[in-house]
Amino acid sequence: MKLAPYIDHTLLKATATRAEIEQLCAEAREHGFYAVCLNPVYIPLAVQALAGSDVKIATVCGFPLGAVGSEQKAVEARLSAEAGADEVDMVIHIGAALAGDWDTVQADVRAVRKAIPDRVLKVIIETCYLNDEQKRGATEAAVQGGADFVKTSTGFGTGGATLDDVRLMREVIAGRAQIKAAGGVRTPDDARAMIEAGATRLGTSGGVALVAGDRTGEGY
Repeated sequence: MKLAPYIDHTLLKATATRAEIEQLCAEAREHGFYAVCLNPVYIPLAVQALAGSDVKIATVCGFPLGAVGSEQKAVEARLSAEAGADEVDMVIHIGAALAGDWDTVQADVRAVRKAIPDRVLKVIIETCYLNDEQKRGATEAAVQGGADFVKTSTGFGTGGATLDDVRLMREVIAGRAQIKAAGGVRTPDDARAMIEAGATRLGTSGGVALVAGDRTGEGY
């Protein structure tokens, strides 16, 4: 199994520098990763660095807490799309999910969907904070709100993707959307197991190590 086409090569830390983003893009181009995933401030740099390649540019919205208003998320997503992002990974209103307020979660997703109708929308439900019932509700609300993907994690919470969570999400989605497993994918075996469980995209900062058959570090 070739892992590169599944990988969103990711650098979202606050300390990321221009040189590191240029390296991220060069690695993505070299290895044929599906996308790079970076903070919005670096979208123009990625557009320049990836010109002429097939690598997509993904960015984040309401990240990492999800605790800004839906209108703010929508504006952020629209500006990112205008800057050149092909995909947007938004964070849900986690507090609403914990309260079981699925109308609010769905409306939050729908606001961003309306703002970027022609871009891929991935919705991060931050599974580490939710019980199984809440994961199911959040996954369904994301799909109902128009998500193309439901994503497990930001990588900034207390835990990342698990096989059980990917399987749960696959069951709820029932073919209506795709799944991105993010955070904690450390080895090629981890990556393959996530794909076999139902993930069609992997978010990792260790993509180069994974395609080389090595273990990644302890980051995202």
